[in-house]
Amino acid sequence: MPTSSHSALLENRTVLKLSGADRVKFLQGLVTADVAALEPGQATWSACLTPQGRWQADFFLVSDPDDTCLLLDCASEQAESLCKQLLRFRLRADVQMEPTGMRVMVAWGNAPDAALLENSISFADPRLPAAGWRLLDVPEATQPTETPQDYNLHRLILGLPDGVQDCEVGRTLAAEANMDLLGGVSWSKGCYMGQEVTARMHYRTLVKKRMVPVASTGPMPAPGTPVLAGGVEVGTLCSSQDHVGLALLKTSAVTQKLDCGGHTLVPRPPVWLAEALAPPQPPASTPNPDSSSSS
Repeated sequence: MPTSSHSALLENRTVLKLSGADRVKFLQGLVTADVAALEPGQATWSACLTPQGRWQADFFLVSDPDDTCLLLDCASEQAESLCKQLLRFRLRADVQMEPTGMRVMVAWGNAPDAALLENSISFADPRLPAAGWRLLDVPEATQPTETPQDYNLHRLILGLPDGVQDCEVGRTLAAEANMDLLGGVSWSKGCYMGQEVTARMHYRTLVKKRMVPVASTGPMPAPGTPVLAGGVEVGTLCSSQDHVGLALLKTSAVTQKLDCGGHTLVPRPPVWLAEALAPPQPPASTPNPDSSSSS
């Protein structure tokens, strides 16, 4: 069990505020999460997809504790384009969207100090319990105990994708980024952009590639470096740090000997991912009563 609490300030994150009477109905038809199911103070992970089900942006979606707005914790480099992308569907809806200037902090290990939780908008990371907590609107005087690189290593070991580092706009499927396994996709809500393709991939088990945590015998090469099995390309390296990273791999290649940039790559799928990587099992055969011998 962790014996200490770790925290890091993420200066590459921006918090957007979506306000207006139609905010829930408006966002419900555009993103992968069930916005209508969020209670004040609750959070979920979500994404905007293309009509073909390809990733455009992902973010943490929080229902403000005062129930006056929705907060989107997103990558700063995507904040402006995300605003434009969503608001082009506004039409006559009563919604407004703007950046807030809130600071974003992450914490893992033991729970953060109670005073910090009370003085910020805090929520457990909705993807995995081990991921820790996210805190928005952190007081200026709050000092982190770790660096953003320490948190990056933490999330890589857990196998958690970071959209702007690991996904390609217009190419990566939600399931390839394991959003279907980490609570980023609702299967019970109504239609949203890209829903048809995402649902078909899920129910027909058509996902052929997934992001898998990997370890290397040497420092990881650049993102996009091909991953080979027996000289044949079976995937590409995504983000990494030191000797660990994520790789988008064919599910059939996870048990093979892999090479990336001249170094051996060892897949380390966590428990939550292992079942999705297992080869599909053939349906159980039904005995033919005509083939049995009579007594």
